[in-house]
Amino acid sequence: MATIRIGLDRLPPAARAAVEEHTGPLFAVEEGAEGFNSEIAARVTSATGTWHIKGLRTDHPRAWTQCREAAVAPFLTGLAPALRWRVEAAGWDLLGFEVLGGHHADYAPGSPDLSEVASLLRRLGETSCPGIELRHAEQRLEHYAAHPDDLRFFAGTHLLHTDLNNANVLVDDHAADGDRARLVDWAWATRGAAWLDAGYWVIWLIAAGHAPASAERWAAEIPSWHTAPAEGITAFAAANANVWSEISAADPDPWTLRLAAAATAWHAHRRTG
Repeated sequence: MATIRIGLDRLPPAARAAVEEHTGPLFAVEEGAEGFNSEIAARVTSATGTWHIKGLRTDHPRAWTQCREAAVAPFLTGLAPALRWRVEAAGWDLLGFEVLGGHHADYAPGSPDLSEVASLLRRLGETSCPGIELRHAEQRLEHYAAHPDDLRFFAGTHLLHTDLNNANVLVDDHAADGDRARLVDWAWATRGAAWLDAGYWVIWLIAAGHAPASAERWAAEIPSWHTAPAEGITAFAAANANVWSEISAADPDPWTLRLAAAATAWHAHRRTG
């Protein structure tokens, strides 16, 4: 379920004052429409700079996502926007990120963004997993795997993003080729097998119009994909078909139904292809 969004102007005065200790007085606030996890999501401008602010009340059921993003942010140089400050005041937890230029990645067949996302995932695959508290991929998928033995395929020691929604990928057309894409929203950062993010990307690519075989060819641009046993990929497709079936049944929005159809199509391809 999406978290209900509120405006920055509804923050308690003490929380806003704590933010302005880092930003200075705010000149402009542009409320964000993207994302599902934050109560506060806004681009703010002051005399000292521009930031993207994400926030949740400290008693929110997903308050842990703020802690997760703050913990992983220092290890994401060249992969994600930098976290500049964190404020905990008046019952709110607020993160201030640098603002990146660019557009949300286009995953459609033939898009020039696809090669940039592949490059981003290759860089992520070369990043050491920090020694911070993270959930494990096999834990997250334990209720969805077709067979308990399948969970062994998902275990590993690599840092994963796990939410390859194209809205979480920003592409800057003015940056150097091969270094244009960045991943935002690391709330679901996970430790697991190196190839899993390529697998998560496959589902979003199918949802964007790729045939399953085409989506897997893009996944094959990621070196770690070639470390995955075929039966492990099939097990992952089966688990995610179950994940998205559950999500779409609980929240049958057009986008969840589209992802459920994509995950089901991939699983069918793995079983018959």
